[in-house]
Amino acid sequence: MSRTDPHAADPGLFGPDSVTWQMHGDPMMWIAGVRALYLQALHPRAVRGVTQNSDFRNDAWGRLLRTANFVGTISYGTTEAAERAGARVRRIHTRLAATDPGTGETYGVDEPELLLWVHCAEVGSYLDVARRSGFPLTDPQADRYLDEQRESARLVGLDPGAVPADTRQLAAYFEEVRHELAAGPEAHDVDDFLRRPPVGALLVPARELLWGRVAALAYSALPPYAHELYGRSAPAPERVTRRLTAAGRLLRSIPARARWQLPPGHILKAMARLGPEARPSPYKLRRQAAILDRPGRARESNGGDSTRWRKPG
Repeated sequence: MSRTDPHAADPGLFGPDSVTWQMHGDPMMWIAGVRALYLQALHPRAVRGVTQNSDFRNDAWGRLLRTANFVGTISYGTTEAAERAGARVRRIHTRLAATDPGTGETYGVDEPELLLWVHCAEVGSYLDVARRSGFPLTDPQADRYLDEQRESARLVGLDPGAVPADTRQLAAYFEEVRHELAAGPEAHDVDDFLRRPPVGALLVPARELLWGRVAALAYSALPPYAHELYGRSAPAPERVTRRLTAAGRLLRSIPARARWQLPPGHILKAMARLGPEARPSPYKLRRQAAILDRPGRARESNGGDSTRWRKPG
């Protein structure tokens, strides 16, 4: 068999038939990732785990790229590469702790409640931005995406059975956790960085022209309660959706091959491994819509497939 035979090569944790495979190749995921950072920073205990254990301001770009590399690896890499990346994240988390400045309490950053918040804020942001920007997802496909992403949650140390498996469960989770959210000093540090990240003098114009628009659009896509916590007025949702749609059209007009040349090139590596038919495309989701698993499959007690979930090891 040739090395590009899809039956001979490892498709990874999700594979080309998954919603994850198609959606994570969309360029709007970069804007969705910034939205996720804004949202994640509103959980005081979670954001302290970042600010107290890293030189966030001086290495924020590196952190963003490492996060993107992790998402790319688990989305498009081999099963071995994804498991290795997850093990590395779990190993790092077990060594880190944060301290509540008000109470003096010290706690591990790998508390399940904190990992769950980070996961839900991330996948919720991906889903919200993708759909509002025109990425073609039906309601069952949105549910399937969240079900698939419980595999990502497993990699960072969560019990997949305790992770929202569809949009209804995700909305209920956000409603439940709302009372724990606040825009503390750390959240405002993240906000300040995302609005004006440090760059060299020659790059300041580009930051104001390009990055400023990306950050502003990502921030505007936050839910109304997040705007209230940050202390800025929430824009009209319809206006934000129009802006997201326009940005989606613009970014998707850039040839995919050009976009995928950006390092570290996970999608191109996956296509080299599996063949050109593995190319991510939103149009494949339209063809799959009629044959999706029934929504809510993941609500079954064993996750819908008793062989699917594995314990981190």
